[in-house]
Amino acid sequence: MGQNTLPPDGGDDNILPVDLKAALEERYLAYALSTITQRALPDVRDGLKPVHRRIIHAMSEMGLRSNSSFKKCARIVGDVIGKFHPHGDQSVYDALVRLAQDFSQRYPIVDGQGNFGNIDGDNAAAYRYTEARMTEVATLLLEGIDQDAVDFRKTYNEEDEEPVVLPGAFPNLLANGSSGIAVGMATSIPSHNVHELCDAALHLIRNPEADVEKLVEFVQGPDLPTGGIIIDSRESIVEAYKTGRGGFRVRSKWETEDLGRGGYQIVVTEIPYQVQKSRLIEKIAELLIARKLPLLEDIRDESAEDVRIVLVPKSRTVDPTILMESLFKLSELESRIPLNMNVLSMGRVPKVMGLKDVLVEWLAHRREVLQRRSRHRLAAIDRRLEILGGYLVAYLNLDEVIRIIREEDEPKVSLMETFSLTDVQAEAILNMRLRSLRKLEEFEIRTEFDTLSKEKAEIEALLASDEKQWQTVAWEIGEVRKKFAKATEIGRRRTQFASAPQADVEAIQQAMIEKEPVTVVISEKGWIRALKGHIADTSGLQFKEGDALKVAFPAQTTDKVLIVTTGGKVYTLGADKLPGGRGHGEPLRIMVDMENDQDVLTAFVHDPARKVIVASQAGNGFVVAETEMVANTRKGKQVMNVGMPDEAKLVVPVRGDHVAVVGENRKMLVFPLVQLPEMSRGKGVRLQRYKDGGVSDIRCFAIADGLTWDDSAGRNFVRSKEELAEWLGDRATAGRTVPKGFPRSGKFSG
Repeated sequence: MGQNTLPPDGGDDNILPVDLKAALEERYLAYALSTITQRALPDVRDGLKPVHRRIIHAMSEMGLRSNSSFKKCARIVGDVIGKFHPHGDQSVYDALVRLAQDFSQRYPIVDGQGNFGNIDGDNAAAYRYTEARMTEVATLLLEGIDQDAVDFRKTYNEEDEEPVVLPGAFPNLLANGSSGIAVGMATSIPSHNVHELCDAALHLIRNPEADVEKLVEFVQGPDLPTGGIIIDSRESIVEAYKTGRGGFRVRSKWETEDLGRGGYQIVVTEIPYQVQKSRLIEKIAELLIARKLPLLEDIRDESAEDVRIVLVPKSRTVDPTILMESLFKLSELESRIPLNMNVLSMGRVPKVMGLKDVLVEWLAHRREVLQRRSRHRLAAIDRRLEILGGYLVAYLNLDEVIRIIREEDEPKVSLMETFSLTDVQAEAILNMRLRSLRKLEEFEIRTEFDTLSKEKAEIEALLASDEKQWQTVAWEIGEVRKKFAKATEIGRRRTQFASAPQADVEAIQQAMIEKEPVTVVISEKGWIRALKGHIADTSGLQFKEGDALKVAFPAQTTDKVLIVTTGGKVYTLGADKLPGGRGHGEPLRIMVDMENDQDVLTAFVHDPARKVIVASQAGNGFVVAETEMVANTRKGKQVMNVGMPDEAKLVVPVRGDHVAVVGENRKMLVFPLVQLPEMSRGKGVRLQRYKDGGVSDIRCFAIADGLTWDDSAGRNFVRSKEELAEWLGDRATAGRTVPKGFPRSGKFSG
């Protein structure tokens, strides 16, 4: 490197220190703005992002109208990236392909020929194989583009011009929807039915004050390319359209097919939008293998051009609604379509708009396009009228005009002076052909002059009257509505509305779990596990050193297990979620949020029809329904309010009509069950009065059958109503010393 190529002074003077934070902020802001306005968000007026607008414009420049022949997509992509959109060819082709897919676009903008992908998620063929042209939708979007309807700007290399926005005679933003992720913001707009959008727009023209509730009478909800059923309530749909944010729950459309002899199969004919069919079936097959769908026997894909997924139930007795509800919960047969109408208002400002705002801005754009096209036409008429005026002068003075042209050195100047013509008129006369000098020509010029004068007056009247402009806009919208009416094949509403069937939640939960017998084992130190099968003898169970069996009971995997702690809290665990029988299981404390100073009091299988008495050490208690004890979170549910040193001690099933309570002081009291209140939470009432000590055991029984207990030797004792007379009393009294033969343990069961 030569010495003379170095900058003077070693180059130090040309280095400018820049604050890193400021530089990053400035550069990142520029990037963020570019992403928001030039890539991810659609313009509210034509519903297009720049890449789509450039594809349509390039096709328009190539003359690929809906009635012309197809051209290779490679040529279209080449034009787009060469002239307008300097990005990757694959990204442009992907955008072009999407515009042609009738399962992605509700009203395709591109008419594709060849393999443009399918609903299974297979890719389109390479662009050298596929061909395309515009659809009528694209023609409508471009209508009037050569009549100064919209502004143009220079392309990236300033060689060509491209439209800033398209005239948009088609309500594309809502009709085809859009989705995109920018920096710090995203957009997601589902597609809608054009007939309904046009109805809503026409209503807005007639009643500009109309509210969203009224507009939703026309635009009932999204109309998705792949159909499906929306199961949201009317209120939530109105709320989503009001704010521009929300979502829609879309379910697959299904029906049962009778196979004779009481057998049936379920056939799914429509799946939610943007769900890949092959992936959906794979996922359901995985659930089947994992035994998460005990009601389902098999799944088959019998689709051809249409969707046909066959679901075979385990047996003919399976309720199809419950089977489908379990599938909706676990698979993408039900999907949520988000609504986030974040769009570029006036092509510049990103903001979330409601349904009314979007329609109002589209209508304002249509009116502006009408005004610009009218002014453009008016200027063209004025130019033509000026030329026709010159022609008429020439015809009235034909001989003189010919003489001037033949004899004068500067005929143009002479013509202008002699007949007071403008430069344009004189030029037009000089450029006139000789064959135009025939007799009929004057009559034709006068007719054209009159026709244009009349049209000029009409356009001027239109531009002067707001009412006439809105009438014209309404007429144009009416024409679009006719073209895409619900009576036509493309305009027919695909997505239906329905309420979700009120299936039994418990039954659905059961349908998602394979029913198998297990034995639930909980140790003294709070370790839990579920052994396969019902084990009668638990003496052979192994525990960690220093640990022992607390409670063991049989259950089914479909059961809920209620775990009660000494702190009066109840936790709920699904028997299918418990750790397997290998090893010692897992500590309960990592499965639920259990306080360190509390221990497991007892656990049992939840029976929704049952009630229990909960009692504390000090002798307080109340009746609670088991349905009130179920907790839906890790935090559990506080049922009995106890404070140290008192703690929950007993949970006893309610039976019969009387309660027998034994204290640690070996006194027993029998009182009617009705004296105990039923509560969902509380401290309870006093069961029995003690000088010291607390409660030892409780038993509910029917007085007519008598009170029974077993002693430690296994002998059974029964005391009839008459024999219990001296222990019968009111709740909260002290009671009498236990009868003869009562176990020394102070418990009713030895």
